[in-house]
Amino acid sequence: QPPDPLELWQSPPFEPETRDGKLYARGVTDDKSGVWGNLVALESILATTGTLPINIKVFFEGEEEIGSPNLEPFIKANQDLLQADLLVASDGGFLPPVPMVAYSLRGAITAEVTVTGPEHDLHSGAGGGLIHNPIHMVSKIIASFHDDNGHILIPGAYDGTIPLTADERKTFGAAEASFIESLKQILGDFRLWGEEEYNLIERNTARPSLDVNGIYGGYQGDGMKSIIPLKAGFKVSMRLAPGQDPHDIAQKLETHIMGFACDTVDIEFNIGMTAWPALMLHDGPVVAALSRAFEAGWDHKPIFTREGASGPIIGMMQQEMNMPIINMGFGSGGLAHAPNEYLMLDYFYKTIDTAIHFYHYLAENQID
Repeated sequence: QPPDPLELWQSPPFEPETRDGKLYARGVTDDKSGVWGNLVALESILATTGTLPINIKVFFEGEEEIGSPNLEPFIKANQDLLQADLLVASDGGFLPPVPMVAYSLRGAITAEVTVTGPEHDLHSGAGGGLIHNPIHMVSKIIASFHDDNGHILIPGAYDGTIPLTADERKTFGAAEASFIESLKQILGDFRLWGEEEYNLIERNTARPSLDVNGIYGGYQGDGMKSIIPLKAGFKVSMRLAPGQDPHDIAQKLETHIMGFACDTVDIEFNIGMTAWPALMLHDGPVVAALSRAFEAGWDHKPIFTREGASGPIIGMMQQEMNMPIINMGFGSGGLAHAPNEYLMLDYFYKTIDTAIHFYHYLAENQID
């Protein structure tokens, strides 16, 4: 993620600085904390015992924010090298004081749509009423994505979605207030909108979503410039629920958008990244070992929950390797992707202690 806008940083984004117990730098919580935290944990075990309690392969991957385009062919070409009984993923983290473990991630699709009309910008007095304005077509396409209650109107957009269990729905329904409060600590204040028949955590973590991330076209400067623009466009992303196939949903998104094709403008659709959703372990002996480790490191059992964001490597590993996966994030901090991203060091150290306990507890459960 780029550091812009640079003028909002209180210290240079790539020169880490500690202030009031927080370490500030780009990527310090998302996700250099996961890399460094694991290295320190393993180094500490080796320094005190001379050996690791289980066999561990360390795999760092630095393309997650652009969809990990080189990862899938690497996984396919190195099946034997990567084979293991368990993958411990360390992307992201949680806010204190209660540790949280995400056992579900949504998948993702990104795309860009360009609509082209006349050969060049036209005087709106000369062309108005005669020429199809590309901005009007862009607006029409975007308006077709949702109804007034936030339901996605693209045919097949919900195909493959695995619904929450009754127990999950009950648990998440009871946690709505604390969930919103936690989100507001991270995102600031906001107003709710969306599918009211689903609880807030389900909407954010187990339902598909679609958002227009940027829109352009026409004159953007001060004052007025009366034109019909040559082109207009927008960038769109979808978050996919566990059970959905990103390639299938990307095709349905393209089919829907290209259904607006006509003789008066040209529409171009370009797919960007695709990422698989994932359901990870949330019961059994490995989960019990992680829960026990958090009790040792944080003096508190973790809350197991779902996550609305994506982690391409996790979905790819699940699809290509059929490997059990559990999540142990080190990033207790805030402002990821924004200026003044920070990591709370005291809590970072607690999670390093947790990791040390976890790897020993896995050995007790004979995870090789």
